[in-house]
Amino acid sequence: MGQRLPMVVIHGRSYPRKPKSEAMSRARLRDLGLKVGTLPPGPFNAITDVPGVKVGYSTVIQDSPRIARTGVTAIWPRGREIWTDYVFAGTFSFNGNGEMTGLPWLAEQGLLGAPIGITNTYQVGIVRDAITALAVRDGASQAFHLPVVAETYDGWLSDIQAFTLTQEHAFAAFDSAVGGCAIAEGNVGGGTGMICHEFKGGTGTASRVVVEDGERYTVGALVQANYGARDLLRVDGVPVGREIGPDVVPAHRSGKSAVPPPTTEGSIIVVLATNAPLIPIQCQRLARRATTGLSWVGGIGANGSGDIFIAFSTGNHVGQNDRISNVKMIAPDAMTSLFRAAAEATEEAILNAMCMAETMSGRDGRTIHALPLDLLQEVMGRYRPERRA
Repeated sequence: MGQRLPMVVIHGRSYPRKPKSEAMSRARLRDLGLKVGTLPPGPFNAITDVPGVKVGYSTVIQDSPRIARTGVTAIWPRGREIWTDYVFAGTFSFNGNGEMTGLPWLAEQGLLGAPIGITNTYQVGIVRDAITALAVRDGASQAFHLPVVAETYDGWLSDIQAFTLTQEHAFAAFDSAVGGCAIAEGNVGGGTGMICHEFKGGTGTASRVVVEDGERYTVGALVQANYGARDLLRVDGVPVGREIGPDVVPAHRSGKSAVPPPTTEGSIIVVLATNAPLIPIQCQRLARRATTGLSWVGGIGANGSGDIFIAFSTGNHVGQNDRISNVKMIAPDAMTSLFRAAAEATEEAILNAMCMAETMSGRDGRTIHALPLDLLQEVMGRYRPERRA
């Protein structure tokens, strides 16, 4: 007789659970046969489906001299050309217990002329300064720089007080950026030490394609997800967080420290990119729609959460030395399809971050478990058998 598999019970139903040696490797949501939303994704289902957008990472995982589970995520809106060929951009703060630098000037001018960085809460400054140093190194001709850099807190798994990241780590992220291809997700870059809905969180991405007046436009999202309570987690409306509760998969192991990880508090940064021709006020409107995607997964904008979003459009070109720039804008009535695309891409990017993130142990022996993909498939199969990708 074959060996009997151990069973796990979810709300009164028993399921065979594979031994650790047979545990599923990490996979994106659609690779599990699951999908959310109705709009089609781009070829890589990533922010890099937007032409010109490039993403790079620097990931630091070390146990000495101090424990680090951290990094830097770099987003170039249109490669190195951004130094002289600006993009329109806009932001939205759903809840402001967080940081994104450079916002006063962005609100004033509506233009991005540099790459965007995301990192941990304590090292926003070094990444911001690294972007200005990068501009000097590369010979960018602007007289000054006010870079956009955002953060979420990784101090439960990482010794954030060690200030591990250096300018070289930031340079590595920006210099390694690639576009027009699939990019890494989960425990990478700024998302390395993050926690989402009491499972391992991190970096995720997704995209959607819409057609307006015969033109195809892509909206891509990249998230650094570090927020949320377990019981609020939803996948396509299914209460996955209640089905796979702490009685099934422990929320954490505290090791030497009894300090639990944040639950209702935390943060998420969302970067939205599109090649649709938008002006700054339209970018602001697009950034707000990340809130819808976040809420579909279970984000509520808790008091202690920094939920800050930025959207930029590569559909116009504003030269550094232009005296007059000829720009286009999509008609207001045509924005609705882009709003939907932004919401769907944000939703799936968060879920991809959780699906790709692996169980991680860090400071003081603390451990955060990954979302178990086999149980996710079983739960979704019961609730949404018709929604297989």
